[in-house]
Amino acid sequence: MRKFLICLFAGFIGFVPMMSNARANGLDFDTSDPLFMLKTNDVLSETALTYWDNILRLEETISYGINDRLSVGINFNLQQDFNGGEDGFGAVDLGGVYRVGTAASNSAHIISDVLFGLKFGGSSRVRTPDYADSTYYAGYRFGRQWAGVTLAATIKSSWIFDDDRGMAYIDFKPEAYFRIAPDWRLGAQFTLRKATDSHYNQEWLGGKIVRQYGRTQYGAHLDYEFESRDLQVGLDVNILF
Repeated sequence: MRKFLICLFAGFIGFVPMMSNARANGLDFDTSDPLFMLKTNDVLSETALTYWDNILRLEETISYGINDRLSVGINFNLQQDFNGGEDGFGAVDLGGVYRVGTAASNSAHIISDVLFGLKFGGSSRVRTPDYADSTYYAGYRFGRQWAGVTLAATIKSSWIFDDDRGMAYIDFKPEAYFRIAPDWRLGAQFTLRKATDSHYNQEWLGGKIVRQYGRTQYGAHLDYEFESRDLQVGLDVNILF
């Protein structure tokens, strides 16, 4: 079943209509697009509420566009465990995105970004990488945008140096994102995580639906993890200022 879903997803993102590149097609405000980049002095608020296995997590990210190529942001999350003691604040994430290649400057119309950041101050009661202290990460994201579809992939490596453990892991995430109507979007992604501690290996398959109102987007997502068989559902609100 897992191999069938992965093959289905690969075939799904491999089917790309031959559409023209269209920045005028509302891409500047499409904040759920995996290749979205803030413009100078823009501010983006991303709020996510996710539930799985009696755990509720609230996450907030605030990002600021320093210029059309560089944005910085801060992320934090709060977790409530209704069936155990894994409650607390997640690590504060200070990160940035630098656009090294754009469709306008690249004859192949490939967009590429460098990702970097630091997480610190995670709760000792929550034993997941998202809550670990002293985590450094760097990554590379690339893809292409058309009028009706965006295809992207991200490779990100993280290193954990907290007092109780040392670990590293690599995430690979291909994504497909479809503008199916002027105000409706559909997305699909697969995330493969390989860690030096195999207990933290993960394989996520997810999908989302997004409705846009001007500079605000409301979304819902559903994700399934094959190793633990976790199913999570969530709501997202993105507001661009």
